[in-house]
Amino acid sequence: MTWFDESRLDDEQALERIDVRLRTLAESGSRVRREAGDAASAMAEAVTRAQDLPRPRAVIAAGPDSRLLRAVLEPWCPVPFVAWPGHALPGWAGSLDLVAVLAPDGGDHGTASAVAEAVRRGCQVVVAGPPGSMVAEHAAGRWSAILPTTTRDPLATAVVMLSYLEQVRLGPSADPGTVADALDQVALACAPRRDLAVNPAKTLAIGLADTNPVVWGGSVLAARAARRVAESIRRSSGRTAIAGEVDQLLPVIEASRPRDVFDDPFAGGAGDLRPVLVVLDDGVDDPLVHEQRQQLESAAAERGVRVETLTCEEGDEVARYASLLLSGTYAAEYLRLGLVDD
Repeated sequence: MTWFDESRLDDEQALERIDVRLRTLAESGSRVRREAGDAASAMAEAVTRAQDLPRPRAVIAAGPDSRLLRAVLEPWCPVPFVAWPGHALPGWAGSLDLVAVLAPDGGDHGTASAVAEAVRRGCQVVVAGPPGSMVAEHAAGRWSAILPTTTRDPLATAVVMLSYLEQVRLGPSADPGTVADALDQVALACAPRRDLAVNPAKTLAIGLADTNPVVWGGSVLAARAARRVAESIRRSSGRTAIAGEVDQLLPVIEASRPRDVFDDPFAGGAGDLRPVLVVLDDGVDDPLVHEQRQQLESAAAERGVRVETLTCEEGDEVARYASLLLSGTYAAEYLRLGLVDD
């Protein structure tokens, strides 16, 4: 039987066992600053060269990490944009187009293949990844630029690329300093030595302890953060945490039997865990988002499903995404710590 021991969240010996993972989370902001600083010279050169070229006909984000670029760029990019996570490129891609590639570790064969194809077709190519890596080597070409990164952090690598795209007027504001500051604020608020009474990640972990989480974010970026947070919860707990659109999550909430105040909270096993609705709110003021949130929360109230909320309304949209993602990941780690097998 697995149960949740919340005392472990403030136990120094227990916290020491996950110190490496928590330290990695706490250093998220410094990794963003490091990558931005290390890539500054190469980025300035790439931006200068891009100013002498015509604006691309389209932007193609290639590789398995392309979906984050899509979440940021699709509503904003002034030219057609497509995310292409496969091992090739669209058949129409050519010399008039820009191929942007995130390669945090630079060792993915499929990404290297897509980059080589882009070079062969004469596309403009910008790669954020380790210099000297397999992907960087395949990107060598007349119209290619490498934005050097070394930490292998997917978010930090994405911020470097987004900063470049902002400077060439193909993307929205994505200031690395703002993102790093937002991550630092989360690290301070969710620090292991911060008591669970004032630690939002520990509080959320307690709220998730006896549940199967249903995670929802209303905006495009909040929805992506929701999927990533659900993945973290699954890895840390083995629970069936899910994320999705309203029409995918409503049936899960509505299928939950109404809560009975006479239920024995210690009866049953993992299969009897009730859902909890986790709302990721990035402050987007959109009537449709408000309507969808009201639908979910109303259904939760009718079925006695608890609602937990993570909120971030400061900074640009990438900073808010990073903040929600890191907060949820901290909560998943504290959930892992508190779960005990008898």
